[in-house]
Amino acid sequence: MLRSMYAGISGMKSFQTKLDVVGNNIANVNTAGFKKGRATFQDMMSQTVSGASAPTANRGGINPAQVGTGSQLGSIDNVHTQGNRQTTERPLDLQLEGDGMFVFQEGDELQYSRAGNMYLDDNGNIVNANGQYLMGFQPQGDEPSSLDDIDHTQVGVINIPDTASSFSIEGNGVVNYVEDGETRVAGQIALSKFANEGGLEKVGSNMYQTTVNDGQFNTGENDTIYFQPEEGGTASIVAGALEMSNVDLSEEFTEMITAQRGFQANTRIITTSDEILQELVNLKR
Repeated sequence: MLRSMYAGISGMKSFQTKLDVVGNNIANVNTAGFKKGRATFQDMMSQTVSGASAPTANRGGINPAQVGTGSQLGSIDNVHTQGNRQTTERPLDLQLEGDGMFVFQEGDELQYSRAGNMYLDDNGNIVNANGQYLMGFQPQGDEPSSLDDIDHTQVGVINIPDTASSFSIEGNGVVNYVEDGETRVAGQIALSKFANEGGLEKVGSNMYQTTVNDGQFNTGENDTIYFQPEEGGTASIVAGALEMSNVDLSEEFTEMITAQRGFQANTRIITTSDEILQELVNLKR
């Protein structure tokens, strides 16, 4: 059988996967905190027709002659570039301007996200749309009123009492609330950083979980993965705004056309190879 037919099949499979990735990007163009995917290809093993030879006194060297056997999927990357800001004026909509991720807890499991649409549950705890608790540094003392009253060795749920008349979130993640005319501190939002954000694993619902290749940073001071916003190169927090998807529709439509034409070209390779085989079969009649 012709090698070109199998090369065409491998190309069709690769471009089909690329189209799947592009389709997912377009579907999530308005998903808060979404990071687009990118499919890359690699060539498959080549068959060596003749090997290389070194030059001699009477003749020059000869390059190897190889025939490729098609393409294969190289990687599906998550591109963690900054998304555009969408202003909402909602105090519990939080945007990260810079590096880092929000940390959420459900039971003993930690997950991470750039989606900052937060809510208050019935107990006054700050949670995300899935009901997972937003983690933050805890206040200390009877009446904490400033950043100095926050214990950066203790991390837990951020709670705003139901007796609070209003609350606000600063750029450094400090959550303030007003109670009986006095300003109190409910805690400070904690972030986590990764050397290789592309190494995180998507688990759905805008959430990521760690892997052995994400390079999660440790502060080195108290052996913790939690960082203060605006400290150690982490992001600042913008209240009243959301980070939207980093998907560029014009780019995705261009990639979709490329994938479509690449798939179409590979089907033509199979059609042409089939016509050649048909001619071979018809040699004897």
